[in-house]
Amino acid sequence: MDLFENQSSNTNKGPLAARMRPRTLSEVRGQDHIIGENTLLRRAVEADRLSAMIFFGPPGTGKTTLARVIAEASTAFFEQLNAVTAGVKDVKEVVAKAKDRLRFDERKTVLFIDEIHRFNKSQQDALLPHVEDGTVILIGATTENPMFEVNPALLSRSRLFQLEKLTDEDMEKVIYEAVHDSERGFGNYEIQIDQQALNHIINIAQGDARTALNALELAVLTTNPNSEGIIQIDLTTAEQSIQQRMVRYDKDGDNHYDTISAFIKSIRGSDPDATMYWLAKMIYAGEDARFIARRIYVHAAEDVGLADPNALLIAEAAFHAVEFLGMPEARIPLAEAALYLATAPKSNAVITSIDSALNTVKKEKTGEVPMHLRDAHYKGASKLGHGEGYLYPHNYENHYAVQQYLPDHLKHKTFYHPSTNGYEKTVQRRLDYFAERKRKGK
Repeated sequence: MDLFENQSSNTNKGPLAARMRPRTLSEVRGQDHIIGENTLLRRAVEADRLSAMIFFGPPGTGKTTLARVIAEASTAFFEQLNAVTAGVKDVKEVVAKAKDRLRFDERKTVLFIDEIHRFNKSQQDALLPHVEDGTVILIGATTENPMFEVNPALLSRSRLFQLEKLTDEDMEKVIYEAVHDSERGFGNYEIQIDQQALNHIINIAQGDARTALNALELAVLTTNPNSEGIIQIDLTTAEQSIQQRMVRYDKDGDNHYDTISAFIKSIRGSDPDATMYWLAKMIYAGEDARFIARRIYVHAAEDVGLADPNALLIAEAAFHAVEFLGMPEARIPLAEAALYLATAPKSNAVITSIDSALNTVKKEKTGEVPMHLRDAHYKGASKLGHGEGYLYPHNYENHYAVQQYLPDHLKHKTFYHPSTNGYEKTVQRRLDYFAERKRKGK
């Protein structure tokens, strides 16, 4: 029989990744922390005592599969909706059927909602009372952190389970099973995978079983047997089947915020290597360069501040370079600005001083401008005493005049406390000089 005729008997059942979906909890790979022996979820499944739950984790970790396996192990009926295409009407139809099953058959309904983070508030609100009264047992799946994306009321009624990327060992088991399973995989064929090829697939798939199985299937289907009837998958074939790692990075999701957070914290922590890594990850994933430039701009003032006043200028130049050049050239000024900030002396005195002042203004009941600081130029102002007694600093030694600038109730208040880093050392010396002049009253 021809190889590809033989293959058709397997491939006509759908893609390899779909055929190899686990059918029982024992076949699920890589999630022992939530479905291993004696875990809460496993006990609940085995006792058929299911309650609302939400699975979240990276793509390819088995969220949908686990939901199906749980439903299969239960006496409940399984319904599935995709949050991208389903509306409130679809939710109501499922709920109506679930009520009928409870009423006439005394059978519960498991409602699996894929990409539940895409359900809007009205959709989630329509579902909430029926989850609450047990009409449906909700199982939601999302790649995003549900703490940010799911209605708090729905979240509070659900137990969260985080699925993790499969380890290299788990991935090797998944591939091994697909190669040797004669019912659902390629067990009817003689297949040999070079260790380098196997390592490459595992490395690029990054814990995503679906990606690894898709690569394996492509490699097998495009490789002719050798003279001994063996399909040999070498490194070259593996590289052609899975060429580039996909970076998990949703620009609308929490991974986006996690990555920019890591980038900023690396700058703040003065780690130029980590700064470059997170910057590269954002650029590679297609992050908006203007967004990156804006964050650099903000943190030039927030984390470097007056410890190095040039940081803000460098950040501004990088922002204009992004607007003027575009990508990929703009990666260079972005990297230069990020490195400058990462290696610059640090001070958050700017942000603490303005926040302290804002907090004071927010709480105060009065804040009149002292007479000598008021504008004396408009008509009649001088007759009211505005500007009277003001000392023009440039007429005094070192262009400094001892006088009160804060309102009376705050005249001894200090908002700005320079750090001991970089240029702020010079700033502190100048402030010390002013303080000494004030002490002497001249």
